[in-house]
Amino acid sequence: MNTTAESILRRYLEQYGFVRELEEPLRQTVTLLERTYRNGGKLLVCGNGGSCADADHIVGELVKAFRLRRPLDGELRAALCDGGEDGAALAERLQGGLPAINLGAHTALNTAILNDVGADYVYAQQVIGYGEAGDVLLGISTSGNSRNILYAARAARAKGLTVVGLTGRSGGKLREISDVLLCAPADCTEDVQDMHSVLYHILCAALEAAFWGD
Repeated sequence: MNTTAESILRRYLEQYGFVRELEEPLRQTVTLLERTYRNGGKLLVCGNGGSCADADHIVGELVKAFRLRRPLDGELRAALCDGGEDGAALAERLQGGLPAINLGAHTALNTAILNDVGADYVYAQQVIGYGEAGDVLLGISTSGNSRNILYAARAARAKGLTVVGLTGRSGGKLREISDVLLCAPADCTEDVQDMHSVLYHILCAALEAAFWGD
């Protein structure tokens, strides 16, 4: 973790007491995702209801700039500028991104899976389609027991993905399948989700700093 990413983590550790309880798995997750991205991998994210909205939020912070400027690398800028005026505009306006996909965002595909296969398999089917060995699946479930998240995690393990669980206090059944588990120390759904937003902002900010920080 570079100095900018470390400073981000330290700030959150000082600001939120519950984050101190999760310092080690947070560090593990940042290191895991940084390695995944440097090796050309991607992040798949899934959740239900508010957790699906959180998955969208995470993707938004990773695929475009969050807290820092993300200038494109010189080779890509040069290739875009070869396209004349439009290419120069692209080179100026576009930002560096980290590949992340919210598996809950694909309405037509998801309703097809719901109709043809079943609701419990909606994310597992996409893991089969999108996932590759070396990728990471982030499964968000406040209870840790959402069946479609558990099935996605099992499909991910079978395909060689690493599984990170983001849950409430107990971890539920997702505890048994996750390589790294981030258990927000709360039991009420909205309290867990409030903590989740802090935790994933830490991850997104630290990853951005790892690639575009000092």
